[in-house]
Amino acid sequence: MLGLNKNYIIGLVDGEGSFTVYVQDPNSKEKRKRRVVVEPKFYVKLIEKDKTILYSLQKFFGCGNIYEQKDKRANHQNCYRYEVGKRDDLINIIIPFFKTNQLKFPSKSKDFQIFCKIMKMIQKNEHLEEDGLKKIFKSKQGMH
Repeated sequence: MLGLNKNYIIGLVDGEGSFTVYVQDPNSKEKRKRRVVVEPKFYVKLIEKDKTILYSLQKFFGCGNIYEQKDKRANHQNCYRYEVGKRDDLINIIIPFFKTNQLKFPSKSKDFQIFCKIMKMIQKNEHLEEDGLKKIFKSKQGMH
């Protein structure tokens, strides 16, 4: 295990991380098979030989899971993904860390700000109402 510091984590997330939200299109007539309508996630994805960094990241934050992502395309390697999707962990651990330790890339910082806005809406249960879901969907469109 590597001992990670906050500056290393900021650089890693700027380069290889993502704050994202799956939002089912409220205007879609298609029925989705996903069990949730709004699904926020923070993740870092690395190639297989660098996966020990992900385990160190998991230890640092004390939450999240690591998944293997197999890729059968030519010239692509299998990857591993450290992912935090539990809302309490996002609200109480991940968001406070990145509010205190700001990301450097403007695009990543913008995604994080939108992510925080959406998480506040989720905390207020706005995602359970049609108008709130539409606002969340529109906000998501501003993410990279």
